[in-house]
Amino acid sequence: SRLKQLHGQQVTVHLPPNITGHWVSSSCEVRPGPEFITRSYRFYADLSFQALQFFYQDPDCSEPSYSLRIRGSVRPLRGSWLVRGGAVCEYHLSRVQLLCHGPAAELVQQRLRSSCDLRQPLRPGRTYELWDERWAAGRDCTRGLDFSMQELRLMRLERRGHHGDPSRPEELFLGDVHTERAQRSLHQPAGYQTPLQSAKVSAAACACAPAESGALILSESTLSPGDRKNQTWTGQYDHFSDPVCRHPTFSISASGRYTRGAPSAAIRGAVEFTFTVTHMTVTPMDVATTSLLNVFRGRECGSEGSWRRGVPQDVTWTSGCAALGVRLPHTEYELFRAGQDPSGHSLLYNGQRPSDGSSPDRPERRPTSFQPPLTRCSAGETGERRGGREGDQRFRLNSGCGSNTLHGLLPVILLHTFM
Repeated sequence: SRLKQLHGQQVTVHLPPNITGHWVSSSCEVRPGPEFITRSYRFYADLSFQALQFFYQDPDCSEPSYSLRIRGSVRPLRGSWLVRGGAVCEYHLSRVQLLCHGPAAELVQQRLRSSCDLRQPLRPGRTYELWDERWAAGRDCTRGLDFSMQELRLMRLERRGHHGDPSRPEELFLGDVHTERAQRSLHQPAGYQTPLQSAKVSAAACACAPAESGALILSESTLSPGDRKNQTWTGQYDHFSDPVCRHPTFSISASGRYTRGAPSAAIRGAVEFTFTVTHMTVTPMDVATTSLLNVFRGRECGSEGSWRRGVPQDVTWTSGCAALGVRLPHTEYELFRAGQDPSGHSLLYNGQRPSDGSSPDRPERRPTSFQPPLTRCSAGETGERRGGREGDQRFRLNSGCGSNTLHGLLPVILLHTFM
């Protein structure tokens, strides 16, 4: 199975990370908003960097809107205390430039009016200064675009490959982007975006994994066809205390109903769903979690004082588990999109969780971007979540392949335009 293949890979993380080189997106990325973007970042040995961000009007990244060239410096400080395996960094910006493309120039100008005194219309193909460190304090034209480079506050350089494999693909994980655009400039990342690939590595070397950043892996999820208005789903959520998912803390098995809604007006190809959780079973997997669950009294989380390590308990009758912050029944408004990786494996993208730790429990909180994708399991794979030796269970923090191929020609053209 593909999960077994992942277990056999060796993952190497370097602290502090040596990020010198050229790093590029491997697919069209969807940021909250939504925003559709590809990235091309160059980091130099003297700690300076040049970042190119290419924004598009569509989720296939085929209709360019505008591009940004960002210059500055970045320096790793120490290992992150919050996100194990990551490095906390500090950065300094020196210059931000804008280049508009075609009819999108008018839309960009409307966004800039709130933060920049534009006396003439923006012209496609012409470079404009949005920010310069030499300018007087308070003058900043980037605010209208909700611009931020806080992603440089957290990074992780990862090499992975099978034992004895001379080819060691490198991936650079940068910090996540806040789901509320107004909060981006102050956000301290606690997770990662889809990783950038070393430009030296062919996109064909990229392999996707059914994992996401943080200490959670969605190991198994099943949608069962039936009555279109009352279809059922089941999910298995395994939580871990370490970034390579070798030390489980607790597991949740949940089930309920879901309904399919209308196609998304925000992201072409995506569909709105509504999920309701009606049943839940919790299994504590370590001593700390078991002790925590036994602290709760009354009808807060299963039978009082009865929790045992490795023993599942149904918490439906106590309306969920207060210790884990889950109450039943619980409804979430979701966004799904199907795709394929370069190897032809089916992928399922579901909505990115709010950065403030809340849930999309109201229609207006429905996601406008995606988490790293889940991989469709073939027959016989779904029951093999914990097979193999502990040291072989190497899961990636994020997935680097998407359903869309990178339109590589456009970034090359824009790079020459900026130079």
